[in-house]
Amino acid sequence: MTRPPPLLLASLSSILLVVLVLPSTVIFKTTPQLVQFFTVQQPPPERTPPNPVPAGARPPPKKTAGNTTIQQPPAERTPPNPVPGARPPPPKKMAGNPSSDARQGSEKPGPYHDWEHFNADYNEMMRNLKIYVYPDVHQNSSPFSNIFLPRTNLKKLGNYYSEHAFKTALLSSTLLTSRPEEAHFFYMPFSINLMRYDGRLHSVESINEFVGRYTDRISSEFAFWNASGGTDHLYVYCHSVGRDAASSHGGLLNNAIQVTCSSSYSQKLYVSHKDVALPQVWPRPDPDDRVLNTPDARDILVFFAGRKQNARVREKLIALWGNETSMAIYSNNRSLPYEEGFRRSRYCLSVKGYEVNTARVSDAIHFGCIPVIISDYYDLPLNNVLDWSKFSVIINEQDVEFLKEILLSISEETYLAMYNNLYLVRRHFAWHTPPENFDSFYMTAYQLWLRRGLHRLSY
Repeated sequence: MTRPPPLLLASLSSILLVVLVLPSTVIFKTTPQLVQFFTVQQPPPERTPPNPVPAGARPPPKKTAGNTTIQQPPAERTPPNPVPGARPPPPKKMAGNPSSDARQGSEKPGPYHDWEHFNADYNEMMRNLKIYVYPDVHQNSSPFSNIFLPRTNLKKLGNYYSEHAFKTALLSSTLLTSRPEEAHFFYMPFSINLMRYDGRLHSVESINEFVGRYTDRISSEFAFWNASGGTDHLYVYCHSVGRDAASSHGGLLNNAIQVTCSSSYSQKLYVSHKDVALPQVWPRPDPDDRVLNTPDARDILVFFAGRKQNARVREKLIALWGNETSMAIYSNNRSLPYEEGFRRSRYCLSVKGYEVNTARVSDAIHFGCIPVIISDYYDLPLNNVLDWSKFSVIINEQDVEFLKEILLSISEETYLAMYNNLYLVRRHFAWHTPPENFDSFYMTAYQLWLRRGLHRLSY
């Protein structure tokens, strides 16, 4: 066999070398491009937060920088005479001490449904809520100025004190605005209580007609009523006549907010999701620790004083328990002074009369006596903030015959917890002029705050 010439072998070797080397060169040059492409497309690795929140837990509310004092709950005071065996109130909170906040939330639920949520929302209200009052509240020359002007002496107003206290508190509060364009609500400052004592208006029909005409007047003189149909307007009263007064004006009845002591949701003229239950408070001095007896100083199980003619449930109460030696239950002839009965008793009854509401609830709270509420259909004040089961006892009217059995079944530990919670809610059932933080006025204003944000037309 003849060998190929050397030149041909050399040429074949060169061609083979190029073929073998060329694929390696292509692969080498394309590989970095492929690596770079996939590196760009891959998402960055996820990082675990330094303090992950457990599943189902709610992260703590954010605090606004520079507003630490407002965000912190107010310091709670320890009663001067600690209750034996009772859990002490939480320590005072220090600014910038989140661990203290966490301990308070876990160790002591207190009388609130959700203190942290309420406190944050309440402070937002204090910064932003504005209420405009129609100018009738300042016009001395009006022939009906006595119906609109604030009362200067509120001490003798009894059951209707809260109606007037709201007005005087609002006029001296930080929520008042003279600029209607920034207002969330518009206050109609007529007084149902004063109409009842005005010879021109004292009948129910006259009061209804007056309120209807007044609503028509402000809707024609001002643009605010028509912009919302009255849904951001409110009026305040404690006598049930005020509920009927709205019946003469469809918009007032269906749209405006009743802020009322007569908060019975069995009444067709009161709508619990629209209207507001007003704390019914007698004009008393500010809550004072000196008026509180400790539980071991309360030698009477139950106290009640009131006219039995006002309701069947009261007649039944007197008939069943009027002669019970462990109870001080009176109708007309009582041997125990009213305030002393609240100071010396463990439980104080608030029993339905003509209306489901009475000032005895706030009286009991004021004197440190656990309220026992025997009133069906009572839309309790501030019940979306306060857990009434933590500081009161609620009994159906039909169960009044089991009153003693129910109260004796409450353990001493539960009673002491209720007593301590009652001490914490006292500040919510007191009026001040000017109003004070968390008092009856600002707590009622918070109920309005929750009803804000309705759509309105431009003025």
